[in-house]
Amino acid sequence: MRLLLAMFCVVLASPVLARDTLTLCFERKDVPPWRTIDGAGLNFELLNQVASRLDVDFKYESLPWKRCLAKLETNEVDGAFSVSFSRSRLSIGAFPGGTTPDAGKRLHTATYSLIRRKGSKINWDGKHFSNIDGLVGFQLGYSVGEFLHDQKIRAEELNVRAGELVRQVANGRLAAAAVFDTDVAAVMSGPLAPQLEVLPVRLIEKPYFLMMSRKFATAQPMLTQRLWKTIEEVRISPAYQKLEHDNVETSGK
Repeated sequence: MRLLLAMFCVVLASPVLARDTLTLCFERKDVPPWRTIDGAGLNFELLNQVASRLDVDFKYESLPWKRCLAKLETNEVDGAFSVSFSRSRLSIGAFPGGTTPDAGKRLHTATYSLIRRKGSKINWDGKHFSNIDGLVGFQLGYSVGEFLHDQKIRAEELNVRAGELVRQVANGRLAAAAVFDTDVAAVMSGPLAPQLEVLPVRLIEKPYFLMMSRKFATAQPMLTQRLWKTIEEVRISPAYQKLEHDNVETSGK
């Protein structure tokens, strides 16, 4: 009896193992259907399922995009989403697959389009730009800038919303703008739409990832790999595939 009582006391005195809590930042901007500032959208649906499967907790923090990436670089957050690959970002954190990112472990894919003034001859044929008669603008911190620079064109990074970016196209300050696909519908249904047109050939399609900080990836390499693997497992599951299909279709209407 005394032995059983002693064992019971030991169990009571043993600390309860706490779940790991990871802080993840994301851009303070609604990007339907993937995410909203208040924590809704497909990115959160997917990540919350990952957290449940791995018995971890995610604490989400919305920030201006450059600030989010800066906090990732200084290891003030454990991860950031959704981040597209660029060579310059290899120095601030870890992608699944490293220098050759594994697209299978993406959260989703998204595209950029080129918006120009009606009557402009600037063009993109899927491989090359032509008739460039000025600057092509893109938003601060967005990886499409690296793509534009690789194309050897004059590009300018601007700390503005997509609406202001295309306004500068309409007023002639910019020759064109590289606009994230989730912003295209909004700007082309606004008051500037009659002055603008979207080129039919998309600029680029990119996978977007949960990127982990260097500190976290080094300290917990096994958990890091499990996170990315579980993201893939959830994303390709029939239930999530249906959810994504339904939401993307609704968002596109």
